Amino acid sequence: EGAALATGGTLRGIVVSTLAEARFFAAGGFDDILYAFPVPGWRLPECSALAQQLQAFQLLVDSPQGLELLRQNPLPGGKRWLVWLKVDCGNGRAGIRPTDPEALALARSIAQGSPEVVTLVGVYAHCGNTYGCRDIPAIQAIARDTTNAVLSFVT
Repeated sequence: EGAALATGGTLRGIVVSTLAEARFFAAGGFDDILYAFPVPGWRLPECSALAQQLQAFQLLVDSPQGLELLRQNPLPGGKRWLVWLKVDCGNGRAGIRPTDPEALALARSIAQGSPEVVTLVGVYAHCGNTYGCRDIPAIQAIARDTTNAVLSFVT
């Protein structure tokens, strides 16, 4: 119910951190889900099933190896993997640093390498480094830094 309220009843545009959550929301009628974790190879069959079931099942990629995994496992029926480039703006958990020279090369490779298999949707950053903050100004500072890093990278 909360997710339906949060999406204004559209049942679209949610982010999950586990495939169990993705399956739960898909069973509840959600049709646009982002799995916000760089997909490990052993989870690819589950991701493929969700991608075939939903209008938009989206994944994170943060390495050339992750991209290659998707390229080597195309979806059937002309569907494409919908991919966000995961950038690490200070959380240190997952993603490629936007200042890493390889980040731009990876973005270009996602966008241009195999357009019939993989589509670049956007750039994704998670401010998990706010979890240790003790006040609102500290959270706002991290949000500003993350926003600036993403916008600088995208530019």
